[in-house]
Amino acid sequence: MAVLSTLSLRVVEGLLAERGIDLCYETVRCWANKFGPAIAANTRRKRGRADSVWHLDEMVVSINGQRMFMWRAVDKEGEVLDVLVQKRRNKVAALKLLRKLLKNQGAVPKAIVTDGLKSYPPAMKVLGCVDRHQPGRLRDNNRVENSHLPVRRRERKMQRFKSQGQAQRFVSTHSAVYKSFNTQRHLVSRNTMRKFRSAAKAEWNAASAAAA
Repeated sequence: MAVLSTLSLRVVEGLLAERGIDLCYETVRCWANKFGPAIAANTRRKRGRADSVWHLDEMVVSINGQRMFMWRAVDKEGEVLDVLVQKRRNKVAALKLLRKLLKNQGAVPKAIVTDGLKSYPPAMKVLGCVDRHQPGRLRDNNRVENSHLPVRRRERKMQRFKSQGQAQRFVSTHSAVYKSFNTQRHLVSRNTMRKFRSAAKAEWNAASAAAA
């Protein structure tokens, strides 16, 4: 669950110590690195098929002083389909994301909504899905833009990512489990929110048990 929190690992260590659990914050880091990807994979396997409209976007991240790009894809419901941390913002990078999406989702969507980045059309032409492309204005892609926000908060708390591998591990794990716990509490009753939270915790426990 540490991956969902904006708390530093040292703060997590302190909270565990208050509950009589004595361990180093580096142990928490090792556990997250070891079990996080497996839990994320188990969570994704239990999800249903993605919606037929995909939203793609990329944002700049600073990793160890180097400018990199976090490419993200979500469906119409806000479910994160994939996230890739890459050094480039060009046709090759767009093609890599699209190929991975098509392979993992096993189907071509009805529409692929993007911003005005010129790297998308040539990449989609290679894959034969340029007819599904819907380049739009910023507000047309709000779903994926909003999906970047939790990563920005975490990035600030961690004082930026230290390596491309660390960033990729974090976003892959976080994106798989975040939406389960991100209940829109202002839109539902307290009783409904408790049910959503219980269901999310049961999903997490099942995925964690399978990864152990």
